[in-house]
Formats: sequence, structure tokens, C-alpha cells
Amino acid sequence: MTPLYNAEQITYVNATMLFPCRNWKPTPAIKLSLLVLAGCIAATIWQPAWWPWTAGIVFANHAILTIAGLIPRSSLLGPNITRLPADAARCGAVAITIDDGPDPDATPLVLDILDRYEAKATFFCIGKLAAQHPELCREIVRRGHEIENHSQSHNWYFSLLDPWSIHREVREAQTLLTKLGGRPPRFFRATAGLRNPELEPVLAHCGLQLCSWSKRGFDTQVSDADAVFRSLVHDLRGGDILLLHDGSAARTAAGQPVILDVLPRLLEALAQQRLHSITLNDAIP
Repeated sequence: MTPLYNAEQITYVNATMLFPCRNWKPTPAIKLSLLVLAGCIAATIWQPAWWPWTAGIVFANHAILTIAGLIPRSSLLGPNITRLPADAARCGAVAITIDDGPDPDATPLVLDILDRYEAKATFFCIGKLAAQHPELCREIVRRGHEIENHSQSHNWYFSLLDPWSIHREVREAQTLLTKLGGRPPRFFRATAGLRNPELEPVLAHCGLQLCSWSKRGFDTQVSDADAVFRSLVHDLRGGDILLLHDGSAARTAAGQPVILDVLPRLLEALAQQRLHSITLNDAIP
């Protein structure tokens, strides 16, 4: 399939022209961190001999923020959606989210499974893969699902990037996925859920909300479909956000992506518990 868009050929407009910004409000943890930093600077200026102590405090402060960024469900660095709102949960809604695609082999089969069970899902797509398979992205939307932002390149070192590089990764994917999906994505998921304090201001500038998950089966690493399925359905209840992968998926002994074995069983389990899968946009005002 010939790509309709080439990432290097797309002219990106200013994100503020396409996507409504929201106000960035630093969390209490970020405010405290800034106060600690300012206090250490003032103390060092006042008493230069204290610099080994202030340097140690600054290092410890930075280490705490780094650890917070390594916890995908943490909200210390900024707002982070880990469950659907209470109203959606009471209605028995869950959100199946599918990362790292689109994949030309797995994604069409995933779409067929979702159609068979009349379920809706949210696909967190990688910009560079969307550029390679634009018609597949359109097919996702045509079948009633939604496309959200999973960065342009999905680099493993995303959480180590500087603010300008993070902004470029988020903005380029946002612009491309808007063209392909017909609407601006509202939600962003970082690579492996890892991030740093610079991400939330970028998301605010691009009008995005960070979304992680409440349950995952580690199906990029675990090739045992039974184990992945058990992780997802353990204590499953309304409001859960479930994470699976159509791209980067581990393979079963039969050589197919784990999601293709797990998804039908998961959808059957939802039906047995009178739960149903809806998109994040349908669940979150």
C-alpha cells in the first residue's frame, strides 16, 4: 500500500491553530519541587560552603521526580486518567485500548473481532506507522472506533527527551492523526507509560490529556495468551481501562499476535459480566 502521507513531507501548522490549548497547572509535587530548588539556590548563594548539602537535596529531588515518571499510573507529575468516570462505570462500561499500531497484519483481524462482538475500542496509534498505513487508520475510524495519540516515533527513550523534542513528537503525531481520523485526538499515551515533568505542559499546549490504564496483560512480552487473559479479567469491573497491543505484540506458539487469542475471550468475559467496551471519547466528557 502506498502511503498517502510521508512524515518528512508533511507541513505542520502551529499546534495552537489546530488544537485548543488548556491551562497548565503544576501539581503540588511540582510546586514543592520548584520551591526546594529555589531554596537550595538561595541557600547556596547565602552560604556557599553548604553546596554539598544543597547539591544532594537537588539530586534527591530530581530522583523523586524521575521515579514518579517511571510509574505509568502516577499522577504526581500531572493529571493521568487511569479509570473511566463513575457514571460510565455504573453503566458497566470499560475501555479496551490498543497500542502501537496500526499494524497491517494484526489490526485488520482485530477490527474483525471487534465487529463480530459489536464492541468499540480506542487505538493509540504511532504517527510514523499511521503515515505508512493511512487507509488502515481510516478503516479504524470507519468501523466506529477512535484513534488517539501515541507519539510520532515511539522511541524507548521518550521519557528522557527535552521539552522541545517531546513537543515535536506529540505535535507531529497530533497533526497527522487529525488528518487521518477527521478529528483531533483528545488523549495521549506515552511510550510504555514512561514520562518526565516536561510532558504535562506539552500536553496542555496541544490540548491533550494523559491516559494510562487500570489493567494490562504485558502482551508485548508475555506470549502465553492464558496468562495475558487472566491478568486482564482478574477483578474486572466497570470503569476499567484495559491495555492490549496490535503492534509490537508477542507471538503465541502458533505464531500469531497474542491479542488475536485474547481479545475474543476478553469480549466474551465482558458479556458474561454484563460489561461492554466503549471508546474513551464516549466515556469521558
